[in-house]
Amino acid sequence: MTHEPIRMPPILCAVLTLAGALGLAACSKPTDASAENFTAAMNTYLAKRGDLCLGKSQWPIDVTEREIESGARNAVQMPVLEKLGLVAASVAEIDLKDDDGISHHMKVRRYALTDAGHPFYLVRDTVQADGRKASQGNFCAARLSLDKVLRWNAALGAHQMVVTYTYKAEPAPWMQDADAQKVFPVVANVVRGAGSAELTETFRLTDAGWVAADL
Repeated sequence: MTHEPIRMPPILCAVLTLAGALGLAACSKPTDASAENFTAAMNTYLAKRGDLCLGKSQWPIDVTEREIESGARNAVQMPVLEKLGLVAASVAEIDLKDDDGISHHMKVRRYALTDAGHPFYLVRDTVQADGRKASQGNFCAARLSLDKVLRWNAALGAHQMVVTYTYKAEPAPWMQDADAQKVFPVVANVVRGAGSAELTETFRLTDAGWVAADL
């Protein structure tokens, strides 16, 4: 007795094919170099390192007369933060050594964080060059999160990848101020580039999956 082959309807065949593909995707390993794994790793990284900060970790900040005359960074930026109510200024007296080690007594303009400024001073856990963990504070102006992973390329073999991505940006409310954008141009440019500008981050492969190199 002969039997004719059973033919599945095209729609059912397509459904089964899709289900099989989804099943294979669900079984992908965390160590695979894939958009799914790098998206998860990037989200983890930006949750810990997504704050865009200004490099102002030690407070209060003193500005000398020489810095004011030369237009140094803090001499330009701190008055804007004062105008925005984030810092308060006072006059203080200090002893400061010059390049020859000679101490000079002088008055400085001292800036301290106000109640309005304190929420933007964030303390994060960091890993030092020798591997020890430490806490580091910084005054931050925006927070980045992942928009989309675009591509990845091997950095130093298959165990390190440079991931290129676009990002979303949530600036601090005071970064809407025109003067703040003028004295913090890097922050302003990063915020304007949200959704289109590309950033990169290096990831290393571990037994558990992909981890940002500086975590």
